[in-house]
Amino acid sequence: MRERLRVSAFLASRTLKRGGWGGLLLNCAIIALVFTNMILLPSIISGSVDLFMSQMRDYQSSELVIEPPGDERFIDDVDTLLARVNQVPGVARASARYALGATLTRKSKSLSMPVVAFRPRDEMEVTKIHEKMSEGDFLGAGDLGQIMVGRFVAGNEDERLDFFDSLGGARVGDSVEVAYSNGVVRDYRIKGIFTTKSYQADYTVFVTWDEMESVLGEAQKQATEVLIRTDGTATVDRVKANLLENGVQEEVKTWREAMTLAVEQSIESFSIINTIAALVSLVIAVVVIGIVVTIKAINQRRQIGILKAIGIRWDIIVGSYVFQVLFIATAGIILGVLATLALMAYFSVHPIVFPDGDVVPRAEVATMVIYAAWLFCASAAAGFFPAWRIARENILDAMRR
Repeated sequence: MRERLRVSAFLASRTLKRGGWGGLLLNCAIIALVFTNMILLPSIISGSVDLFMSQMRDYQSSELVIEPPGDERFIDDVDTLLARVNQVPGVARASARYALGATLTRKSKSLSMPVVAFRPRDEMEVTKIHEKMSEGDFLGAGDLGQIMVGRFVAGNEDERLDFFDSLGGARVGDSVEVAYSNGVVRDYRIKGIFTTKSYQADYTVFVTWDEMESVLGEAQKQATEVLIRTDGTATVDRVKANLLENGVQEEVKTWREAMTLAVEQSIESFSIINTIAALVSLVIAVVVIGIVVTIKAINQRRQIGILKAIGIRWDIIVGSYVFQVLFIATAGIILGVLATLALMAYFSVHPIVFPDGDVVPRAEVATMVIYAAWLFCASAAAGFFPAWRIARENILDAMRR
């Protein structure tokens, strides 16, 4: 068996040398492009998922979120809860939020959505919305009569450019009437507009905790959620366990657990798209290699017949073609890996700009190894079957062609 493999390898090397470097490099380049294509789309999708998750942590749920227990709508005695949470090991800061339904009106435009209240100093330590002010300023402690809106809430004068119902191109300094669900109506000045590029975060309206207390007419002791940022000394799961061990009775979720079922299903859909793209690339590789080997074997039928006539076994001849294909696949995969690494380095400096954020493709080593193995096996199969079919022909039939 070893002797047969040595003979197959020798025949393969002689054939590759006689075939010229031009055709060999072209075949290797095709495999490299196929491999790069297999990795590039999944890496872009992985980068998009990473972007969404970082946006969720930075602008929506932070790293942990405390929600009302059971069927309750609110978290009671939130100040006591905040004092307890801020003492838990691993917690950097907690920020309470309270949402109240309202209708916002500017000129002829109106939309209904919750208005969310927070304490600005706490919020700045828990989320990064304050870093994404595209116009105006972030809310300050004690601000009254002022409101802060996301880019999608402000909208555009041309409503065809809006993703959602908006205020029709509101700008900093504009007046917005807010009719709360408890019957209170207030006129607010827009102090700031933020743009995080997160579809959910940018469709949010904020006021200060003091403003919400003036709307409710009493000190606000309830919250709809509490966001928590960890200090990095422990994992998110460990901090969650610490919260529960320190007597937090409300429902505590990590940012992953806070993701809705729809979001989880969307991420699963991305995985399916990755698999389909990889399979399509494999089919392309199999077809290309199959065509190359078939043409080469057809052109070398007479040579194959001569080899068989002098006593070379057909399986040795087939093995020589498989060795050629494996060499091309190996060289192509190496070139593909180098091309992929170069692309990843480029995109790390120049991210791909999408409407929902700047995506940095992420190529995982495990994915590259798996796809390389798939491509290697597919190439071997694509080289084997055409060569096997022609090498099994009758010697006289091969000699006549």
